[in-house]
Amino acid sequence: MTSQNVLISEPGIITLSVSKPIFTAAAATAQKPPPAPGGYITISAKKLLKNLEINNGARINAWVESMRASSPTHINSTPSFSKDDYNSWIDRHPSALERFDEIIEASKGKQIVMFLDYDGTLSPIVPDPDRAFMSKKMRRTVRKLAQCFPTAIVSGRCRDKVFNFVKLRELYYAGSHGMDIKGPEKGSKHDSLNFLQECESIMCQPASEFLPMIDEVYKILVEKIKSTPGAKVENNKFCLSVHFRCVEENKWSELAKQVKSVLQEYPKLRLSQGRKVLEIRPTIKWDKGKALEFLLEALGFANCKDVFPVYIGDDRTDEDAFKVLRDRGQGFGILVSKFAKDTSASYSLQEPDEVMDFLRRLVQWKQAMA
Repeated sequence: MTSQNVLISEPGIITLSVSKPIFTAAAATAQKPPPAPGGYITISAKKLLKNLEINNGARINAWVESMRASSPTHINSTPSFSKDDYNSWIDRHPSALERFDEIIEASKGKQIVMFLDYDGTLSPIVPDPDRAFMSKKMRRTVRKLAQCFPTAIVSGRCRDKVFNFVKLRELYYAGSHGMDIKGPEKGSKHDSLNFLQECESIMCQPASEFLPMIDEVYKILVEKIKSTPGAKVENNKFCLSVHFRCVEENKWSELAKQVKSVLQEYPKLRLSQGRKVLEIRPTIKWDKGKALEFLLEALGFANCKDVFPVYIGDDRTDEDAFKVLRDRGQGFGILVSKFAKDTSASYSLQEPDEVMDFLRRLVQWKQAMA
């Protein structure tokens, strides 16, 4: 393992010595905008309510359009791309399977580190999120991958729930969009690096102070959305997911209004949307990209030029990680999608089966090099 500045502050918690803290809630809290010259601008409550009433309908419509764009059901159906644009999109984001040799050539002489989303990447998107099981073939493939390269699962799901789906102790798990990170359990071994990673050595929970608020909002939302058939709230510990996979599209606007009405009372939480899901997270500067950076730091690769991170994901929340890799100029992002989407990923794969094929080829290549 390469050298790094690590301080053990408490059992089970690591503190990385870096110029800018990246893992504490205080450091991660979003900064307030500076006041206008002469102080903050004030507005009467009456005028504010009037503005909200005028703009609320437009905002909800914008949200519904965003929900639709994040959850396409027909090829080339996203508003940003026409059918004529699809082939040019594929040219810009070619298949990682077809360009496998190109990827391997770029990684030559470097340590590959794998980051994998779960839903839609290792498992298919299913109507019931509690039944998003990965196949036995995929599990075997990921196990072999982890024997060749450091491998992390980075998911919006609760870390414990993702672990119960994957059931592999030798992986790093970053749940709740990276707000709950834990390393491999004691005794797990990365054959490629020849060292033991103990679960006590890596742990990161930058949003712990928000847990009571998340639980409170969860209970309110469960009651609030009962009137929307098919809607489901999932408590992912440090964030919440409101699934609308089974909600009729003409009910999306109503659901968005319900969720936003609850969050008006909780300014420290923010709302975003992903693939058939509305995500509620603390307003801290932390996301899957920050989780990727944290894990690279923990592994000793933060300022290393011979590391090659590969991140594979299918959702809008994975774009934060794709952007980190693009800005670092290291490794590649691979978007899993059958549809043309705005993305910072370099390559694409169409579905979990193609992801499995890609991971198998990586393992075969690594074994052949041994």
